[in-house]
Amino acid sequence: MNFAFTDDQLAFAGAVREVLRTHCPPAALRTERTPAWEQLASLGLFTALVPETAGGLGLRLADLVPALEETGRACLPGPVAETAVAGPYLVAEPSLSAGLKVAFGPAELVADADLADLIVSCGRISGTARLQPVPGTDPCRRMFEVELAGSAPVDTSVALPLVTVATAAQLLGVGHHLVDGAVAYARARTQFGVPVGSFQAVKHQLADAAVALEFAAPLVYRAALTAGPPASASAVRDVSAAKAAAGEAAMLAARVALQVHGAVGYTEELDLRFWMARARSLSSLYGTSARHRATVRATLTSAPRYP
Repeated sequence: MNFAFTDDQLAFAGAVREVLRTHCPPAALRTERTPAWEQLASLGLFTALVPETAGGLGLRLADLVPALEETGRACLPGPVAETAVAGPYLVAEPSLSAGLKVAFGPAELVADADLADLIVSCGRISGTARLQPVPGTDPCRRMFEVELAGSAPVDTSVALPLVTVATAAQLLGVGHHLVDGAVAYARARTQFGVPVGSFQAVKHQLADAAVALEFAAPLVYRAALTAGPPASASAVRDVSAAKAAAGEAAMLAARVALQVHGAVGYTEELDLRFWMARARSLSSLYGTSARHRATVRATLTSAPRYP
């Protein structure tokens, strides 16, 4: 397959990047829960997959992948993939056009449930829920145990693989930011009178992380095409391969970035901690890499249904 993003897809991602650069700087991660959301909503990010007849842009998930990478690169807080990607297949289209936020969790544990207007948990949806905060690793993605009230059943079979791919795309952006930051720090930090980036051991680690991200990207792009709707015969395998590879690549980038920064990487004053936490939280969201690797192995001899 000769896959390349179109000018329109890259232009939309560029517009998202500029909005995030202006309205979601690293400093905003310390003080705001949903920076840049109003501007991104005006741009159409959260209704991109909604049909044009319902006030959306009528795009496919593959059209949105570069923009989703940018939200990961900026560590954008809030239920981004859940609202933009899962939302159109979980709630009525006019609701999304009205700017509602959607939180989605296959189990009782749901991220950003306190920010959401609608919560989907365990195959049911409601706008009212009892929330119990749960300690988490990501300060910008607060976790809650959710007990829905007055809920109704909702079919999540289409939304779940799509939001899994969207999360994988965000992981690519997180990983690229970590590698870029580590490279810049390695060039600036000196030891024995030379930049630490000149040491072979450091170069090899940075190269390994960069290569892992480059190898994961085509898997994510393929999954965005095959996950549907309608899903292709290879969708189960493709979705799991994408999530496993992107999660492992982002976690490798986080480990390398921490090693390059040394002890300062543990400090709260350094913004690096936000991206390391995001890599950790997203890599386990919608299935760990181990689980998805097991799914890929299973598809070699059978055809399991997702998930």
